[in-house]
Amino acid sequence: MRAAVVTSFGGPEAVRVVETEVPEPGARQVRIKVAAAALNPVDAGVREGVFGGAGKTIGLGWDVAGTVDATGVATAWKAGDEVVALDYGMVKPLGAHAEYVVVPAEAVAAAPRTADAVHAATLPLNALTAAQALDLLDLASGASLLVTGAAGAVGGYAVQLAARRGVSVTALAREDDEDLVRSLGAARFTGGAVGARGFDAVLDAAVLGERALGWVRDGGAYVGVIPQAAPAPERGVRVDAVEVSADGARLAELVGLVDAGALTLRVAGTFPLDDAAKAHARLAEGGVRGRLVLVP
Repeated sequence: MRAAVVTSFGGPEAVRVVETEVPEPGARQVRIKVAAAALNPVDAGVREGVFGGAGKTIGLGWDVAGTVDATGVATAWKAGDEVVALDYGMVKPLGAHAEYVVVPAEAVAAAPRTADAVHAATLPLNALTAAQALDLLDLASGASLLVTGAAGAVGGYAVQLAARRGVSVTALAREDDEDLVRSLGAARFTGGAVGARGFDAVLDAAVLGERALGWVRDGGAYVGVIPQAAPAPERGVRVDAVEVSADGARLAELVGLVDAGALTLRVAGTFPLDDAAKAHARLAEGGVRGRLVLVP
């Protein structure tokens, strides 16, 4: 089968599509025939060597939508099931950017009924990150939340999920993204002039760090999306960072919200798997709204 990997670190040109053996599922694992797999900033980080692994062949790709092809023992999934899954792991020999991927059975959820595979592939990593970040914040209905990077994939899901919880969301994004983030449920919008601190919490999807922390009221809460980049606590502000985990049950809940029309799946473009390096180059250009998706 074909798979996108890196064998040395660098820019988009470091991505190679190679021929490799089809992986076999073990106990409590399923093999998915990939129909679509989203490209995320974490893939660029892996490609650049941010997470280590020098001297190894490292597979790329965390998000997958496709069809169960084979299973190991002790799993309720069966061949032919249409599914989505998070293939968690920074340094792994194969990822979801391949024709087949093996994942733990507990990382899998039934695919949305109302979306094609390309759109469904944009859900797992980013929606789980947003949901788990909001869990860390644990905000009550009526609380004020600033979401930075609100037009991005994680930020957009965070806006929608927080608004559903009755949280008053202010979206920080580029001026030309105002209509988008308001359509996702943001009660207020700012293009950068946030002003004095005063929010009960900040979900820092744009990784602004100390700057975003400064907008939280004394005793409030801050959650980032990169554990290593969380700023130091101050003024009694609770500081945390989400490290996403594969959770098929929670992913199934998010799929339910997609089917109910409560979560918006955004595709910025598609690329054939063989053009994975071109997809990385497009991601590196910036300004992507939604996710780029690779199709084997």
